[in-house]
Amino acid sequence: MNTAVIVDAVRTPSGKGKAGGALATVHPADLLATTLTALVRRNDLDPGTVDDVIAGCVSQVADQAQNIGRTATLTAGFPEHVPATTVDRQCGSSQQAAHFAAQGVIAGAYDIAIACGVESMSRVAMGSAQRDGEPLRPLSTRYRSLPHQGIGAELIAARWKLDRHELDEYAARSHSRAAAAAAAGGFDREIVPVALPDGQRHIVDETVRAGTTTEILTQLAPAFTDARHQEQFPEIDWRITPGNSSPLTDGASAVLIMSEARAHRLGLTPRARFHTFAVTGSDPVVMLDGVIPATYRALRRSGLTIDDIDAFEVNEAFAPVPLAWAREFGVDAARLNPRGGAIALGHPLGASGTRLLTTLLHQLEATGGRFGLQTMCEAGGMANATIIEVLS
Repeated sequence: MNTAVIVDAVRTPSGKGKAGGALATVHPADLLATTLTALVRRNDLDPGTVDDVIAGCVSQVADQAQNIGRTATLTAGFPEHVPATTVDRQCGSSQQAAHFAAQGVIAGAYDIAIACGVESMSRVAMGSAQRDGEPLRPLSTRYRSLPHQGIGAELIAARWKLDRHELDEYAARSHSRAAAAAAAGGFDREIVPVALPDGQRHIVDETVRAGTTTEILTQLAPAFTDARHQEQFPEIDWRITPGNSSPLTDGASAVLIMSEARAHRLGLTPRARFHTFAVTGSDPVVMLDGVIPATYRALRRSGLTIDDIDAFEVNEAFAPVPLAWAREFGVDAARLNPRGGAIALGHPLGASGTRLLTTLLHQLEATGGRFGLQTMCEAGGMANATIIEVLS
């Protein structure tokens, strides 16, 4: 059986996902192409040797329609014979892309693959794909109501008894950690600059607010108050705000994946190997707690314990998600999202999976860690979990 290894991992800096955001003038295909070009240039790799490009993207309409993975691959100048596809597992789309790419290598179907993802939330609004219909209507006979993710976050906060102060304190810490990592050069190796139409370059995460404090966040009003859902879920007392949620974000990320043998033949150094994969479904009403069963499944399959893992990336879609996860597993807070998470660094939906993988790899290398685990909650009640092992 082949060993699937990570040779390199990069991401763009984040841009606010709204008009006027740093990356709002960049077409998402150009944004993703930036990461693809960086991977082949940094590793002196002939792009014609790539067997497949697998891209994650959630809102596959408008600028992100028509298989944006293929559009970006051609935009990056890859030869026409290099194929690409675009997958949608909601927020975990590019993490699933990494699973598919690595599993293809392990199976012998690929020697070299790129897993990547993109989302331009300034140009293609979240939920755009749902505007011309009701895709969840067939589920109405099974589920009386399928509320949006904000309600799922409220339900987790209520059921795990996470109070507003705890949520805001966690969010402030995310910004503090991200700002500290940036100031220390912790993101320098993973970020690739984005060329802007005006000739400038975007080089830093726009969503990080270094001066954020718990006191500032407590002044924000809840974002999802809804009398109808209050009646359905009386336990909710409205604790989720824009401050303890991830912001709308533009961004892209990409990971170069190979068989270990091919990497050595090319004179490239495998930096980590894919150790374990897991994916699971969960309650589509609560929706965001799948990270817990996905982590249990990954640990069972790996033969590792939670104490064997040196760093964790649990996507901060909303603060209750990593907090509930940490309480379940009793994890030291210092090992959880040590460079900040999506509350600070942003959550460009389709790009977040390989963004977390990129940051996890660099954190492990910087600290001498061996095992890292990432997990991502996903709309519809699903979650992926991935364990990697550093080799270098």
